[in-house]
Amino acid sequence: MVILEMMRGYLLEKDLKLLVNNPKYSDIEILCENGKKLYGCRAILAARSEVFDKLLYNGMKESYENQISFPKINSSGMEIILEYTYTGLINLTKDNIVDAYYAADYFQLTNLQKYIVKIVKNNLEIDNFFPELLSKIAETFPLTEDNILLNLLVEKISIIQLNTIEFGRLSITGLQYLLSCTHEKEKPFVTPEYEVFRYSAILAAKQVSNSAFKTFMKRLPTLKQIKDSFQTENEFVADNRSVAEELEPLVKFIDFNQISGKILCDIIEPLEIISSTILLDAYRQKARSHMTDLNGIRGVHICESDYTWDESSCDSKLIIEENGKIVSTRDDCDLQTCVKANLTLENQGIFEWDIIIKRLCEYAWIGVCAAENFNYVAFAGFQSTGWVLGSNGLCWNSRKMIRYCLPFGEGTRITVHLNMSKRTCAFTVNGIRYPEVSMWNNLPSKLYPVAGLIYPGRFRIQSYRKVDF
Repeated sequence: MVILEMMRGYLLEKDLKLLVNNPKYSDIEILCENGKKLYGCRAILAARSEVFDKLLYNGMKESYENQISFPKINSSGMEIILEYTYTGLINLTKDNIVDAYYAADYFQLTNLQKYIVKIVKNNLEIDNFFPELLSKIAETFPLTEDNILLNLLVEKISIIQLNTIEFGRLSITGLQYLLSCTHEKEKPFVTPEYEVFRYSAILAAKQVSNSAFKTFMKRLPTLKQIKDSFQTENEFVADNRSVAEELEPLVKFIDFNQISGKILCDIIEPLEIISSTILLDAYRQKARSHMTDLNGIRGVHICESDYTWDESSCDSKLIIEENGKIVSTRDDCDLQTCVKANLTLENQGIFEWDIIIKRLCEYAWIGVCAAENFNYVAFAGFQSTGWVLGSNGLCWNSRKMIRYCLPFGEGTRITVHLNMSKRTCAFTVNGIRYPEVSMWNNLPSKLYPVAGLIYPGRFRIQSYRKVDF
């Protein structure tokens, strides 16, 4: 068997891979943007791509010449195209993703584009390079709303705190696209608007000079530093006009109404990089609305929290372990009992957390509860202050139930999506996102994550971790 696998004619995929960029078996040279020459077989290329077919069999000079030029396609992208057209497989890395996607778009290889997007979604090694990828693709593609990869990267970076991204990893163009896609739109976003301004201003200063960069780092503290009574340094800003020019493309996508009046007055205004018209408009909006600021964050606020089980809010037959992450039952727990998480969910925004069924029990229930009149040694779904999804696929509240999803078992991961702005709740079960529970359309203003279990149940709670199944 080993000998056969080494021989030609045994594996089609392996044999076709021998043809990729091989001058011996090629009848056309492909010149790329960076001057590199690759080799291809016109019949295979034409059969796999209509663009190649029209270029190579159009009766014009390209049909007879043994060379074709693509001045806008980089060789790394073209190599992926050749590999895909010959074998249907590709070797994708963080360095060739953008070039490959651009080339796939050019040659109208839709399935290849979808595959690249899937790789970006699921490859954890690529997660750390989202800012660089967004920067590169924003500078390569037209900034249109129908670009799937661009939109995916915007979605990914929107749930990363900007102040955790090292300056220089996200370009001005990439940041501009991120802010334009999320400005005044109901999309999930985690960075407070002042931090958006801070990141934008420091990034603009970095483009001007190292001196300006250092000055703005000193003059613009983080929100945490401000909260800790951090004293800003009133160092003279020599390059403020140049910084203002670099910042100009971003300013229109920053909502100064979301920034507190004190920060506007004490920190931003003295920098003299934002026009008095913009600042005056923000002050007027606050005066008219009788508010010092709004939510502080654009779009739909995703509330990042550390979810743990509350040992003081459960029956004595439950055991809390691993610093509050695991709840399990004692072997004498023969009636369902409940536990709530050590976190209050209130105000506007989206709260999301995972419950992992480490060990299934006969009655397993996941959801939310209100603290008022909630009984921890009774079934949550029979109570007016309990809203839960059961392992049998039913949703319950106040003794009313509705069929919601398929039953689930041990090892299941349930994500709870609680939208406190709309007072609604939805669940994702093993990667399948279900709609909002129709009966739960007016939840209270203050809730807690809750679970119900019986021996031998064992559940883990954690912050939402997006995984594509």
